Amino acid sequence: MPPHTFFLVSLPTSISPADSAPEALTTLRSAVTTDYGTTYPFEIPTFKIGTLDTLVQQADDLAKLELGCKAVVDKVADSLRTLLDNDEAKLAEQKVVNDRSVDAYLQSFQWNKVKYRADKPIGELLDTLSKEIAAVDNDVKAKFTQYNQTKTSLAQLQRGNTGNLSQKSLTSVVDPSRVLQEADSEYLQQQLVAVPSTLTKDFLKSYESISPMVVPRSAQLLAKDDEFGLYAVTTFKKHAPEFLHKCREHRWTPRDMKFTDGGREAEAEELRKTEKLERRVWGEALRLGRTGHSDAVMAWVHVLTLRVFVETVLRYGLPLAYVCGIVKTDPKRAKKAKAALDARFADLGGNALSRDKKGKPIKDDQAGMQEMAGMGGGDQGFEPFVFYQFEIV
Repeated sequence: MPPHTFFLVSLPTSISPADSAPEALTTLRSAVTTDYGTTYPFEIPTFKIGTLDTLVQQADDLAKLELGCKAVVDKVADSLRTLLDNDEAKLAEQKVVNDRSVDAYLQSFQWNKVKYRADKPIGELLDTLSKEIAAVDNDVKAKFTQYNQTKTSLAQLQRGNTGNLSQKSLTSVVDPSRVLQEADSEYLQQQLVAVPSTLTKDFLKSYESISPMVVPRSAQLLAKDDEFGLYAVTTFKKHAPEFLHKCREHRWTPRDMKFTDGGREAEAEELRKTEKLERRVWGEALRLGRTGHSDAVMAWVHVLTLRVFVETVLRYGLPLAYVCGIVKTDPKRAKKAKAALDARFADLGGNALSRDKKGKPIKDDQAGMQEMAGMGGGDQGFEPFVFYQFEIV
């Protein structure tokens, strides 16, 4: 599914002759024609308004929180994509909001008054949303970490059954009774070494002399496959670490001497259990990822809503008389849609915007900086009206 680009736009009702919200929304719709995007009303409750200093600080805090929300949404989406092996069709089925597409949720957005009571101070709402997005991030991260660990364990067990003699479990390959166990001798110890077939001659010629105290002619071929031969070599325990180190230098692979209790049957049972666990944790991760994506998107949009409200108060003042709309477009048409908004509503920027010889609005950086400083916003750069652009991929 191609990504959609969304604009959240807040305008004073004075842009319409009747100075009314419905007419102002019509004016917004006429600015961005259907050639460039589709505009829907975006309802914002009236929140408790504190002091100017408080609003400026909240504008900064909301800007930071919004970046955090976006990061969590992107991380959850990436985790789901990995879980579903980059299957975009399946991914689209999981990246929903309250079992609806993101588009449908945004087009019919309503502030969740049950979770985020509009009669609470903006600072409390900000704190609640911050804790919620952190909880989503932690829960999803923990579950996907568990899944990755389980998947790694399964891969190791599968390699143990299907790999070559340098990788696979030796339980079904070597009879422990044929190998000298550590408790069998006070001084001697056998080392298992997987030797590439191409290096067999070099191994047999030099293994006795690569370190001190290797028992001469002690190499025994225990097993062989297309790539490796598995040999048992007897050394003195004192010099075993040096022998194994030299083996690695010669590209011979030392193998662990431990064998699974119960033999082949126990390994097969462990593999079955791990496969079952991996399927269960995969399902849990998928369900939590779907829920986490939904919760994270909702938190993000609620934070954006608060940002629009706070900047609207800072920019247009009281009493509040504004309209908010959400414009749905796409990356290809977004630039033209934004240009149409600028052309129609550039006058709202006052002295911060001037026009070139052709009448197109241009930004006066110094004036824009001064006006932004007075409003406390502007992480996307100064705009002549309240404007936020975002994508939920």
